[in-house]
Amino acid sequence: MNKKYEPLFEPYTLNNGVEIKNRLTVAPLTIYDSGENGELTDNARRFWKDRFRGFGLFIVPFTNVQNSGVGFESPNAITGKDLPTLKEYARISHEQGAKAVIQLSHSGIRADREMTKGENIVAPTSNYYMGAHEMTDSEVRQTIQAFANATEMAIEAGLDGVEIHGANGWLIQQFVSATYNHRSDHWGGTMEKRFNFPLEIIDAVDAVKQKMNRLDFIVGYRFSPEEPGDDGLTMKETLALIDRLMEKPLQYLHVSLWGFYHKVRRGPGADKDLTRMQVLHEHINGRLPLIGVGKLYTADEMIEAYKTGWAEFIALGKTVMLNPNLIDLIKSGREFEIQTKFDWARADFYRYTPAMLYGTLQGMDFYPLAKQK
Repeated sequence: MNKKYEPLFEPYTLNNGVEIKNRLTVAPLTIYDSGENGELTDNARRFWKDRFRGFGLFIVPFTNVQNSGVGFESPNAITGKDLPTLKEYARISHEQGAKAVIQLSHSGIRADREMTKGENIVAPTSNYYMGAHEMTDSEVRQTIQAFANATEMAIEAGLDGVEIHGANGWLIQQFVSATYNHRSDHWGGTMEKRFNFPLEIIDAVDAVKQKMNRLDFIVGYRFSPEEPGDDGLTMKETLALIDRLMEKPLQYLHVSLWGFYHKVRRGPGADKDLTRMQVLHEHINGRLPLIGVGKLYTADEMIEAYKTGWAEFIALGKTVMLNPNLIDLIKSGREFEIQTKFDWARADFYRYTPAMLYGTLQGMDFYPLAKQK
């Protein structure tokens, strides 16, 4: 391996004593291929086989905690029937040598009524256009308990942790954002009250850790730093949320970004033309490790991003889709073989699911660009 990439393979010990063997994380890749009840399919197994061997951390993508929160084909952590699937994700990850953290999620207003098994679509505030009703206080608390229940299942399944998905416009972010949250009770009305939902989820998850005596269980939190629109999140609100998150027993923070070097649009840092990553990392100031992400394909791009000092871990998404043997290429000195575009002439090599192939054909931003038009 080229010596300049060695820093990417240095271990990191989290604040609960768990060691992550290197600084490379598999971002939560949504592959849109699960069975009717969220189970792994043969297409999914084929995609994941050996794909993240050599990574320190694997984030199992969007996993539903309630039927009302299902928005697309994805794993479930709702009832005991889901345990075999969760155990299989744990086994797949551990066989490849990575810690497995499952991303606990709820779609909220963006749920798909055809997939919610008859349950209503819910949101912080009712939305007639989306067909979502405003959650009662009881429903909010039931959802918090659903995150706790999913955490208990994750521990029983042998997973190493959970990541609370507070990003990408899903339910938790809907509560945090004034765009969606127009409440005037405990769950909204002021910026601080809009934070109550994610903060109480973290408390409920930690209570499960304590009850099951699993202090080594990892809990992370993912967030999106900014939103469009007059009422959308700005960096000021995100930094305030981070300060509150720092009061909780978390092991890491994970930012969701399209580009590692994208600049702040509104709030602190915008006047100085600073990147979001720099502003976030400087504000966190070593209190928790930050996972950075955003269009990093090659080994050189990975090490350059890491050397900025703006992230303790680098999460990789599209390059993992294109390179099923990514870590092996870097460690064996073949980093020049890393692919940065999808080649239809080699389509079988990537082992994409049918939905991923269709998305690539349509040119969806979620997937790497194809060489061919």
